[in-house]
Amino acid sequence: MDSVTTVPASLEEAIAQAREATKAALQAGVPRMMVELVYSELKGMPVAEQFYPALQELGLTFKIYFPDAGAAALARRDWGNPDFVVRGIGELHSEMEPDDQAYLFVEPSSVEVNQVEDMCNEAGDRFVIMLNPKLEDVATIGIGYAGRQLRDRFLSTLEPVYYLRPRDGAVLLRCYPHPWQVWQETESGYQLLAEVPQKPSGETLDRILMGETAADSTGAGATGPAKGKRGGFLNELQTFLRALTQ
Repeated sequence: MDSVTTVPASLEEAIAQAREATKAALQAGVPRMMVELVYSELKGMPVAEQFYPALQELGLTFKIYFPDAGAAALARRDWGNPDFVVRGIGELHSEMEPDDQAYLFVEPSSVEVNQVEDMCNEAGDRFVIMLNPKLEDVATIGIGYAGRQLRDRFLSTLEPVYYLRPRDGAVLLRCYPHPWQVWQETESGYQLLAEVPQKPSGETLDRILMGETAADSTGAGATGPAKGKRGGFLNELQTFLRALTQ
């Protein structure tokens, strides 16, 4: 695998990149993982439809869980009643079974976080993937002792295997097994500014973008623009979102 990934030029390319990162993590035995394309408007079901083939390609027996029975029913209808289980969290007939090998949770929220934690514990050493989770809502779980306990006990066990977040003129990307990468937009494409082993805080990210090398970064100042024209991915995302709302 190349030592450097690239910023995806379209939403479809981003999801394909997320699939490959997840497959690599599954093959490496990562038990619990997160896949995040960070946009508030992005809906989970169409992303999940393009994402779940990664599990089929590896020949895994899997179940897909949505936050509620209504969303699961809609997915089953839109996906043509697939031959794998698609259920709401806590819905009847949504039980985990001995033959299951993997579970995909689509947009689980902080409302379901306790159920999701229990299900992850029940899953044991089987694979669990959280697709665009919204588990850490401060308004719901709080910022005090209970929130810290939840993070230490459960949320910290989820490995971010794919993370994509565009911000003004830059992109934060993590594509397993590569480290976290900070890319800056230029007239000719995206240029890699830094690679860091952990997700950079907002302050660290700002320092990198201002040209200050993070103390633990490697590959800072790497050259060569990523494929894709300036703004290509963001334009593609807007087109995709408009299509969803029509």
